[in-house]
Amino acid sequence: MTPTAACPCGGPSYDACCAPLHRRTRFAETAAELMRSRYSAHVVGGRLGADHLFRTWHPAYRPDDTSPDSELSWTGLDVVEVVGGGVSDDTGIVEFVARFAGADGPGELRERSTFERRAGKWVYVAAE
Repeated sequence: MTPTAACPCGGPSYDACCAPLHRRTRFAETAAELMRSRYSAHVVGGRLGADHLFRTWHPAYRPDDTSPDSELSWTGLDVVEVVGGGVSDDTGIVEFVARFAGADGPGELRERSTFERRAGKWVYVAAE
């Protein structure tokens, strides 16, 4: 992905949006920003994407393998609702729809995700 390419999450450019979170030069300020960066990590894939997903998953709920599914091509993201998860909150919920294409054709994942701030950083907990 080139630095000037549009960010997979819908931001103006990958370099100005999710890349700094993936590269750990800054951390998500809100639960919604973390959710968007996690979606982009699935799109970017590879070690960079897998590392970001691992690092931002609450350790009590994280699976052993957090590698993005290489069989899926993620094609779009819509944030439906955000409850809490702001800069001064400790918990938040983000509902989203992520579209993908796979061997069986197009599909979508609709999820209502819970997030919490842990040691000052947002982490993904689980889907409701």
